[in-house]
Amino acid sequence: MELPPDSRTLPALYRISSLAGRKDEPRAILLAILKAVIEAVGATSGDISLLNPDTGKLEIEIADETNSAGYDDLSLRLGQGITGWVAFHGRPQLVHDVGLDPRYVRVRDNVRTEMVTPMIGSNGQVMGVINVDGEEPGCFNDTDLELMLILTEEATSVMERHWELQNLRGKERQLQSLISIGQTLVTKLEPEDLFNSLTQDARSITAARACALYLHEPETSGGAARLVAYDGPTPTTLPEGALPLDSCLVASAIHTRRAVEFSNVQSREFVDVIDLPREASLRSILATPLQIEDEIIGVLAIFTDTTHRFNNDEKRLVRALASLGAVALQNSRLYARVFQSEATLRKNEQLTTLGLLAAEIAHEIRNPLTVLKLLFSTLRLEYPDDDPRKTDVRVITEKLDQLEAIVSRVLNFAKAPSSLHSRWNVTDIIEDTLVLIRLKLTQGKIHLRFEPPDIPLVIDVNKGQLQQVLLNLLLNATQVMPNGGTITVSTSVETRAEGGRQVCISVTDTGPGIHPSMRDRIFDSFLSGRPDGTGLGLSIAKRILVSHHGDLELRSTGPEGTTMALLLPLA
Repeated sequence: MELPPDSRTLPALYRISSLAGRKDEPRAILLAILKAVIEAVGATSGDISLLNPDTGKLEIEIADETNSAGYDDLSLRLGQGITGWVAFHGRPQLVHDVGLDPRYVRVRDNVRTEMVTPMIGSNGQVMGVINVDGEEPGCFNDTDLELMLILTEEATSVMERHWELQNLRGKERQLQSLISIGQTLVTKLEPEDLFNSLTQDARSITAARACALYLHEPETSGGAARLVAYDGPTPTTLPEGALPLDSCLVASAIHTRRAVEFSNVQSREFVDVIDLPREASLRSILATPLQIEDEIIGVLAIFTDTTHRFNNDEKRLVRALASLGAVALQNSRLYARVFQSEATLRKNEQLTTLGLLAAEIAHEIRNPLTVLKLLFSTLRLEYPDDDPRKTDVRVITEKLDQLEAIVSRVLNFAKAPSSLHSRWNVTDIIEDTLVLIRLKLTQGKIHLRFEPPDIPLVIDVNKGQLQQVLLNLLLNATQVMPNGGTITVSTSVETRAEGGRQVCISVTDTGPGIHPSMRDRIFDSFLSGRPDGTGLGLSIAKRILVSHHGDLELRSTGPEGTTMALLLPLA
């Protein structure tokens, strides 16, 4: 805009332009702008009003300190009053005598002249108005209005830059908070701790009145939501138990798979919903789904204490929190599965040990039992029918046969059923096993390396037993690296001594190695290097592989780490 030949213009523009980049609060900058405008045009009072996006009304943000009486809580609808008209139409107004203008809303009796200019942002939208007053009719002219338009344009540019800078600083703080929250959430393994931490952090970073977390229970008939955490003022009542989705407000976020907001949950239309905390200070709600891939696992609800329209930045922030919460919750569930798998593995080790022990005992009994049967049969003890000893011979023979049948059943039970063997791709078995332990590796700061072979390697095995062996080796590797390290799983094809080819699955760690005194006996039963170890893991693992016509070997060990090799014939 071309500057008018007015000595007031440059000094006033300089005063307003110099406010750009200052770290003052927005109200302080607006007050400085207002004073510069009032002095430049020679007004006696004035104010700056901004549009409230929540109410859609024009509200006085700042008035000059000497003439601010009567401005408290004053708001105008768009089109109401002279300032409302300017905000609605986006055109300036110079009213030489407010008493003759029916649009004027009287606030102070001594106002006679009013000049109002719109603050039009870079997006072309009116975001507020600057208003100045005079106490005499006709105290402003067209030159004053032109000057005020120039100052208003510069003031709008200054405020936009200031708000944008504030917004960037706020986003920086939010990003730092999100990173901190994410680091905290992934350490929460107990679900209750995770739920409470997520709601508390969400309430803090969004400055909300309250925050609630609901879990989605799709397995319930018709679906249900369950409130698992709430942070905010103590409500009259909190919803409990599984809540049917058809009576829940958060169901809309679950069904639509996107954030849904409601402007006032205190209105009558929300009386029948059963999932809201009953607290009179809660007004607007933003419900955002927690989603992992295609599964909705919960809803994060943010409550405000005033009627509020959530902007895109707020929605993005809550969506980021919901994503962090979903990942943390999924991690917690997977950790629980890993711990359960470990417990199952230990139980399987115990059961396998009992079975092997029973098989050993049965095998040791079978040899002398066979000798007894042979020797007894060669005695040819024949007695008359009326001799009681003939009955004794018959009973002894039956009991020897019964003992042999028991021993045979025990030995047959200890064998792995061949019907459970099937052909598997080595890569599939390894990858399925690594899924079970990947979270434990993350928790232990252990890096895993596995590069699948270029061609499929097929083996004929019992998948469950082979996974048990792999899990045992991987868990052993994690336990010898308490401060973190690297586990490398690799595959190769070797030629067997007796002919044919075999696959070698190598598991290498970067631990301290096996103590020299134990290296030759690591596959012995009940030998363990850990106080809490049973000494059965490697012994059982080797027997499983031998039963698959393979073997388990210690390939290398030392200060640089240990390599164990699983050998299995290729199908």
